[in-house]
Amino acid sequence: QVQLVESGGGLVQAGGSLRLSCAASGGTSSSNVMGWFRQAPGKERSFVAAIRWSSDTTYYAGSVKGRFTISRDNAKRMVYLQMNSLKAEDTAVYYCAATPYCSTYRCDVQTDYNYWGQGTQVTVSS
Repeated sequence: QVQLVESGGGLVQAGGSLRLSCAASGGTSSSNVMGWFRQAPGKERSFVAAIRWSSDTTYYAGSVKGRFTISRDNAKRMVYLQMNSLKAEDTAVYYCAATPYCSTYRCDVQTDYNYWGQGTQVTVSS
């Protein structure tokens, strides 16, 4: 069993930055890949970024590539999402998720992820 706890959300002006954190515990073999997803009001949850614990390989949604950076600290079992140049359309609840494997190269299929955090709200004011 993997437990995930997100933190770091909040209110920020457009153009600003936020860093989200995800603390992972338990079930290391069930969380080879860590992902961030987001759900905006009235929209379906969508992929943001993913990273593997065992390599520096990262994957990004096109809408955030170049602005967001996913990283990890294996010793602390932490995953981060640095978000820069935030836009109003980045407003959403952000979820951390874990999966033992990916069915696609970009690890962007949310049904692959069987562990989820409770989510943290990010609001970007324009």
